[in-house]
Amino acid sequence: MKFLFLNIFLLITIYGYFSSPGGSGKTDPPFALSRIHNFVAQGKGLEATVIASNLEIPWEILWGPDNNIWITEQKGIVSRVDPKTGTKKVLLKLNDVWFYRTAGLLGMTIHPDMNNFPYVFLNYTFMKGEKPYSKLVRYTWKLDTLVDPKVLMEASANNGHSGSRLAFFRGKLFWATGDANNNTYAQDFNSPNGKILRLNIDGTIPADNPVKGSAVWAMGFRNIQGMVFATNGKLYTSEHGDASDDEVNLIEKTRNYGWPVVQGFAVDPKELEYQSAKSTHDPMKAWTPTIAPAGLDYYFSNRIPQWKNSLLLVSLKGKSLRSLKLNKDGSEIIDEKTFLENQFGRIRDICISPAGDVYVSTSNRDWNRSMGDPLPEDDRIIQISPSERVNVFSSAKTQNISFDLISSSALYSQYCASCHQQNGLGLAGVFPPLKGSSLVKQGELPFIKKILSGSTGQVKIGSVTYDTQMPSFAFLKDDEIAGIVNYVRNMQDEKYSPVNAESIAKARTN
Repeated sequence: MKFLFLNIFLLITIYGYFSSPGGSGKTDPPFALSRIHNFVAQGKGLEATVIASNLEIPWEILWGPDNNIWITEQKGIVSRVDPKTGTKKVLLKLNDVWFYRTAGLLGMTIHPDMNNFPYVFLNYTFMKGEKPYSKLVRYTWKLDTLVDPKVLMEASANNGHSGSRLAFFRGKLFWATGDANNNTYAQDFNSPNGKILRLNIDGTIPADNPVKGSAVWAMGFRNIQGMVFATNGKLYTSEHGDASDDEVNLIEKTRNYGWPVVQGFAVDPKELEYQSAKSTHDPMKAWTPTIAPAGLDYYFSNRIPQWKNSLLLVSLKGKSLRSLKLNKDGSEIIDEKTFLENQFGRIRDICISPAGDVYVSTSNRDWNRSMGDPLPEDDRIIQISPSERVNVFSSAKTQNISFDLISSSALYSQYCASCHQQNGLGLAGVFPPLKGSSLVKQGELPFIKKILSGSTGQVKIGSVTYDTQMPSFAFLKDDEIAGIVNYVRNMQDEKYSPVNAESIAKARTN
């Protein structure tokens, strides 16, 4: 049963909910809001209210100068929502957006001094001939609409890895670009891709940038999905890893963050050698299995005291909100707690009002339908604020999961289902099916080698052509890969004998 809760109060006693795999709170897809959700926030009751629904893939949400929430929707709409009434006002409809998978209208930021500089900055993908590009454009807010577009910069794009987050600090515009699915760009100083760029508001390069004539502030990124300046002046980002090592980073100018050679913390000899040669910077935190971190914000308020001086991070694959407590000077993450896991589906972005209320937006209608086909109301904006109705004194406890005990099904869910779907049928035209795969039918060795090596380029399965990269999963343990292989082989109509860790070890050396 699906319910649309527009301006209907959902009481959520935040009991510091920290879910375990398969834990409580998971609903049948898409995500019905048909009951009260209980989860944990240490020390204070909170409540969640759905303030807007029927959105179309909201990518960016910002607290605007008019005390409305400004939104970009991926297909090309900029709008604002009154958080008190849920009323939506469209400010701009773009007609040149290239919308495909994770390409489209993405990042947005608003000049902090709108009285003197009434500018709104957008980042979106478009086609130039037959090639996609990413465009940074400045608009002027005038008479409650956006006019006078000025293109500030363009960069290569693809159907993914577009980055796109934007932020302001001390009058300068920061733009996080993705590597556009090209592993050479992030380490090429002359390419704008895989970088954090620092620009003047007219698109020119500041005279005090680290390298004269270059917009590059920091480099070595794969696909930044969240970026925020905290009140301490520090710049933090969240970033999608490949098959492993999603990251949160503390950004320092001129530093190299290692992608694609170093993923997560530098640990193996090749990574350590590269780190020594290039002075690459380790992340503050990395997640394997990946969680697909997305929007990131800094919590500064006393309104929700347990989150003060924390980074608040939302995730797509992880379907959750995380509080990442910082130490006093903001240089380390000293605690992590997870909330809302599997309650609202994929969560794309987050913003915080001046009063200290938290808003998150869901992304259940995007290209990734791993949880099933959504309904029109499944993309929402949800307000989280203190509740006087409930007084809860409880603490969330971090759970340490022993990955040696994870079942084959859980391994497949963690590493494969977000692309190939839990049933192995894939996503037509985007991710190939594993059920009925000719590769699986070729025998265990070709399938194992594909998992170990990954793949790039086009592949044709039946009458459908797929052009999707698959990362290498060689970092997994032999028994973990064996579990995934057996799970996929058990999907097939044919019967296969199980493989074991020894089979994987042998394949690594062949």
